[in-house]
Amino acid sequence: MSQQPPDRSTASPPARPDASMSLLTNVMDHSLDDGYAEASARRNADGSEGMPRTLKSRLGLAACLVLAALVVTLGAAQARVSAPVLAKERQELIDRIDGETAAADTLESQVDKLRDDVGRRQRKALEKHGGDQGELVALLAGATAVEGPGVKLVVDDAKDTAQGGGGPRETSGFADTGRVRDRDLQRVVNGLWQSGAEAIAINGQRLTALSAIRAAGDAILVDNRPLVPPYTVLAVGNGKQLSTAFQDSADGQYLQALKDTFDIRTSMSVQEKVNLPVVPSLIVRTAEPYKAADTGSGAADTGKGTS
Repeated sequence: MSQQPPDRSTASPPARPDASMSLLTNVMDHSLDDGYAEASARRNADGSEGMPRTLKSRLGLAACLVLAALVVTLGAAQARVSAPVLAKERQELIDRIDGETAAADTLESQVDKLRDDVGRRQRKALEKHGGDQGELVALLAGATAVEGPGVKLVVDDAKDTAQGGGGPRETSGFADTGRVRDRDLQRVVNGLWQSGAEAIAINGQRLTALSAIRAAGDAILVDNRPLVPPYTVLAVGNGKQLSTAFQDSADGQYLQALKDTFDIRTSMSVQEKVNLPVVPSLIVRTAEPYKAADTGSGAADTGKGTS
């Protein structure tokens, strides 16, 4: 009977969990390169590693430490000595700035007082020497405050309109923007004048025949003073008639078109009493009758002048 050969197969050992990460395992097991390890062992054998062993080396190290300590000490001492000087100079500079600021504030206050005094004197002179129509001239020039019935017109940008967006509207039509422009306020003011307004102010800025409404970038200037929305226009006059006449005018229809097309917000109400201030700076000018130049005897004989 043949014998069955013995089973020589043995179970293979289980694979290491980190067998697929042999590179990482090698790096972790041999973190120091063999060359570095050999050099370190050689220095330990020669005694060249660690603190200096000879007296000369120790003295050199001590001298370096003393020199470093001396440099640090001198730096600290110099900083301590110069600190009061720097603090004193800084305080003197602060005092000078405070003094100059106070002097500038004083001068500005004096300028405001002198400007107010000049304005009062100009208004008195205008009322005194205005002739039979002195009150009317003072009213039109903005030299006197105005109080009486009128209308209140509020014009504001469209809701959620970003500041600084969109260019100004072209003269021939509208642009795609919900911002109120200087020409819009110009048409509103002109429409109110034409509808019978006796005096007008925008955001407390009194308007006269010499007032200018301009644009500087995205800002609207009235007599070189910047205004911010909403723009509140107060006009003195017969409230109901003024409101009706303005809404029926071409400028009132223009404002309504802005509201319908660009969602510019407007509201107009009749007021029993509105107060308008005087102009901040009154401009007084005089006019003289025009005199035709003498052209000779021919003009004198015919009695005709020249233009």
